[in-house]
Amino acid sequence: MPSLLITNAEVVNEGRRFQADVLVADGRIAAVGGDLQSRPADRVIDAAGRLLLPGMIDDQVHFREPGVTHKADIASESRAAVAGGITSFMEMPNCKPPTLDAEQLAAKYARAAEVSRANYAFYLGASNDNIDAIRALPVGDACGVKVFMGASTGNMLVDDPQVLDAIFRDCPVIIATHCEDTPMILANEAEYRQRYGEDVPMEAHPLIRSEAACLKSSTLAVDLARRHDARLHVLHLTTARELALFAPGPIAGKRITVEACVHHLYFDERDYAEKGALIKCNPAIKRPEDREALLGAVAEDRIDVIATDHAPHTLEEKAGKYFQAPAGLPLVQDALPSLFAHVQAGKLTLEQVVNKTSHAPAECFNVQERGYIREGYWADLVLVDASKPVTRSREQVLYKCGWSAFEGRELPATVVATIVNGEVAFEDGRVNDAVRGQRLAFGPTR
Repeated sequence: MPSLLITNAEVVNEGRRFQADVLVADGRIAAVGGDLQSRPADRVIDAAGRLLLPGMIDDQVHFREPGVTHKADIASESRAAVAGGITSFMEMPNCKPPTLDAEQLAAKYARAAEVSRANYAFYLGASNDNIDAIRALPVGDACGVKVFMGASTGNMLVDDPQVLDAIFRDCPVIIATHCEDTPMILANEAEYRQRYGEDVPMEAHPLIRSEAACLKSSTLAVDLARRHDARLHVLHLTTARELALFAPGPIAGKRITVEACVHHLYFDERDYAEKGALIKCNPAIKRPEDREALLGAVAEDRIDVIATDHAPHTLEEKAGKYFQAPAGLPLVQDALPSLFAHVQAGKLTLEQVVNKTSHAPAECFNVQERGYIREGYWADLVLVDASKPVTRSREQVLYKCGWSAFEGRELPATVVATIVNGEVAFEDGRVNDAVRGQRLAFGPTR
């Protein structure tokens, strides 16, 4: 593998910003130092003072393969991911068929090895009838077990109290939960259907997928985790009220962690008027007060991780009325640039963004030798120009679905280059389709 020398970079890593050169050899970071320009390398990239960050590790994406590949697939979405500075992803099990056993997991890993431009891992899904597969799961075969506690599609809703108890008692790896309460949501849907028929306004989405429905389910998850001392990671928190369930402070030693997603930090209910179904997602984008509370919780280390929940649908599907338009939006290409908006606004520091998108996911899931700019670690890096804003246009979009909710919005930073395992996977607007990611390795999290 050719060696690479990055010179004159402003490195942001482990709470520090400093000028440095970074030498990469055999896919790993060989040296980080103040003057490495005399060291031989096959290629030199002059960063010219731009920011060099560890690549984002996205712990929640839906790449739709197998079974729903008209919306997305591993090849297309991993291309978009590296264009957005994401070097590793963890993909969810609610595809067709759902990833509920070791055989389906193995098939996804085999496919990713063929086509993924970024590093990859996959969740095993939980259902009401696969507890034996969960118990038998070896550490490292999946990044975690995904549990839809109260709301899902297909047969992945886990609503049997005895099964939930068994999962939290016996699961050998981290449990990642989607927390919304289905009975409450169904009651809200019935109320709004009675009021509006099929013409429910999109602005009603955060009232149907309500704060109360989120709080009830996340409270149950936290209670189960405490009862069984389970390692719990609550996905995509959306409300200020839920924050009291989680402790502030460093991620080290936490048994219960929580994430926020980029769209819940960027959009709020005022954006439904412009974006409509394009920002319909589950759990819903909610009030401005909730968005501000989430940003504050990221800053105080109550929220541990920032992810995307990338979940694409076609524009034709999104064009349906409220009950027909599916929930979810594409995000991986826009995630890291959108977070610079909070840095620009003084809500977060760049060091906090790097921590929540790179260091903390690595610590949360015990990802081996990634998530930091450290000598000996895999060279997963992203070069960002924070002085070059980008206004997202449809022509720039790499998602297979062909659109972005950020179209027309100016994002304050541009991803210049993304390096995956020492290879330049994206540079100056072009994806290097010869690059392939690696399977992520994990240590114990239970």
